[in-house]
Amino acid sequence: MLQRTYAWILSFANHPYAIWILGAVSFAESSFFPIPPDPLLIAMVMAKPTLFLRHAAICTLSSTFGGMFGYAIGLMLFSTVGVWIVSAYGLQEEFVQIGMRYEENAFLTVFTAAFTPIPYKLITVAAGVFHINFLAFVLASIIGRGMRFFLVATLMYYLGRRYKDSIEKYIDILSVVFVILIALGFLALKYV
Repeated sequence: MLQRTYAWILSFANHPYAIWILGAVSFAESSFFPIPPDPLLIAMVMAKPTLFLRHAAICTLSSTFGGMFGYAIGLMLFSTVGVWIVSAYGLQEEFVQIGMRYEENAFLTVFTAAFTPIPYKLITVAAGVFHINFLAFVLASIIGRGMRFFLVATLMYYLGRRYKDSIEKYIDILSVVFVILIALGFLALKYV
């Protein structure tokens, strides 16, 4: 099933609207959507390697704007939409811990979540709730998300062609590893 999904994603990577879908997924994942844009970014870079910088830039900008939307949810709609997002991921206790992390170093907290598998959407909503400095939030988001997506795109550009057959052959294992990384991000919020 995962190989069929992977093949479908790769075929979609050549679709005329793939860039718009990549932007939409990147935007949504930063504020409420559970699936990160990395798999689609990987597929698109493998499909059109010469456009790797453009794809990484689209992910970075869309994700940052999505983070701003998450910030707005936390600032203005927390009692309705924000509570639902936090509850949907079962991270009510972690939400309070994020507030304490923001008091220690808001920039580093946002940057860390933007770069790692820690659920960035929770960080963006919390940033609005705890009224962290908006410019610091945007700057940390651009740097963290940019480093993440440009790293993924660059690795796929340089290694993807060489390892394309291996990636396709071991997509099941790679998908499990990717899910484990996301789960570790949630655990990091709980215990770190």
